[in-house]
Amino acid sequence: MGPFLLVDSKRLDSFEGLHQAVHGSHVDVMQLGRGRLRGRLSHVGIGDFSLSIGAFNVGMRTQRVASDDRLIIGMLLSAEDRVAHWSFDMQLNDVLVIPPLLEHDGVFHGASAYAAMRFDLDEVTSLFGGEARLSDPDSWRSRRHFRANIETGAIASRRLVRIMSHLRTHGGGLTDSTANFWKRSIVECMAANIMSSLPPDDEGWLPSARRLVRRVEEHLDAAGNRPVHVSEICASLGVSRRTLHRAFHEVFGLGPVSFLRHKRLCAVHSILRERAPGSTTVAAVAMGQGFYELGRFAQYYLAMFGERPSQTLNGATLLAEEDSIARTQLHG
Repeated sequence: MGPFLLVDSKRLDSFEGLHQAVHGSHVDVMQLGRGRLRGRLSHVGIGDFSLSIGAFNVGMRTQRVASDDRLIIGMLLSAEDRVAHWSFDMQLNDVLVIPPLLEHDGVFHGASAYAAMRFDLDEVTSLFGGEARLSDPDSWRSRRHFRANIETGAIASRRLVRIMSHLRTHGGGLTDSTANFWKRSIVECMAANIMSSLPPDDEGWLPSARRLVRRVEEHLDAAGNRPVHVSEICASLGVSRRTLHRAFHEVFGLGPVSFLRHKRLCAVHSILRERAPGSTTVAAVAMGQGFYELGRFAQYYLAMFGERPSQTLNGATLLAEEDSIARTQLHG
């Protein structure tokens, strides 16, 4: 299965089940609210990287021990009452940074849900590459709180939950390269909330748009048929997302995310046309190219190619059958 591992997904019926609220990190838990706890806890691991999403129906107090040497970045997905981490009062979709080797104390005064990713500090440069304010590991060595933009936060929160749900259901067939794409997609949800809370940076000099786009295309050519996340491009080329966005709009009239989506749609189309009859499914190919909302993927596909993905796949099957019949008649 490569580096991808579905660690666990289970229902909770007591507060003790939250001792691994973040996969790999031991948490001391105390129930504060009255009543029998009900909840769910899900973990997805990609190598040493993990995403945990938990939900519970009563007030809780959580404490992480200082011996944990990994960075944790968390997001508050929902809360019916006050939530406080250290001295930070959290609002919906806010992002919290828990540095390595630092104790953490959190209080949830009522039913809540959270998401948390945990990974090695050495991965920061790659995962946040291109954003100078985020790609320096030293900037993650102190506890921090980022206030989420209402619109951006809601989108990031929904996307994160959908990614977890999709991987929980369809993650068994991920390859190494696809797993890396999903890891970057998870990080992107957190990063979007963080960037929306920071003041605009100084863009400085913008390199030739066409030259920058060409460098991106060379990176995509080297990647072959695997899905490439925009954060991977920013890290590889050492440019910010904003610079990349300006360049792509100047050359193509659309942003890099839309361009990459078109690229992945074309890859799906080619794969569906080339696969032998009965050897694959639309869902498997779509996921292999980083699409996790199959309904939206089908809409994108139909709008771009004028046919549904199943029609492309069935059309390839019909062509193969026609070729087989023609060869039989030729040699008959």
